[in-house]
Amino acid sequence: MIQPDNEIIARCQRGDKSAFRTVVENYQRMVFSLSLKMLADEEEAKDVVQDTFIRVWQSIRSYDPQKPFRTWLYTIATRLCLDRLKREKPLISLPDDERTLHRFASDDSQRQLENAEWAAIVRLLAEGLSEKQRIAFTLCQLEELSLQEAEEITDMDVRQLKSNLYVARQTIRKRLKDLGYEED
Repeated sequence: MIQPDNEIIARCQRGDKSAFRTVVENYQRMVFSLSLKMLADEEEAKDVVQDTFIRVWQSIRSYDPQKPFRTWLYTIATRLCLDRLKREKPLISLPDDERTLHRFASDDSQRQLENAEWAAIVRLLAEGLSEKQRIAFTLCQLEELSLQEAEEITDMDVRQLKSNLYVARQTIRKRLKDLGYEED
């Protein structure tokens, strides 16, 4: 992923669709990855990617080039994911999710997870996490953003992020222990 230079953003702000296409191509995987991790549903994640870039195109003129573009984009995508999570029923892991986790954990190869397998694992481990815990865990742990970046993206301060991240980690650790993957 390449950070867009100010010229590409300026061209987008003037309505240049080919410049915007470059931005979409550079960032769509990042937005999809975040959305899949937060929503644990491939089709919903694809919808969020589309909605995110529609929203970006509609509001690109208000973007401040002095701030990191990636953070602005994460903010839009995260809020769209949260809106979807609020409308949906809570995630419930399925029996197949547990088999997927066992199969993945016992696989010694370095293969990449398929989207459905990743969603199943996220659904299983995120069961019982609050919305804020899921956001903190996804942004800080899975997406590896700094607490400062996550603070800019969410409505939480660093203290709240740390607290929610701690509880999410403890909950996930307990889930893994219950499934036999962690010892006392």
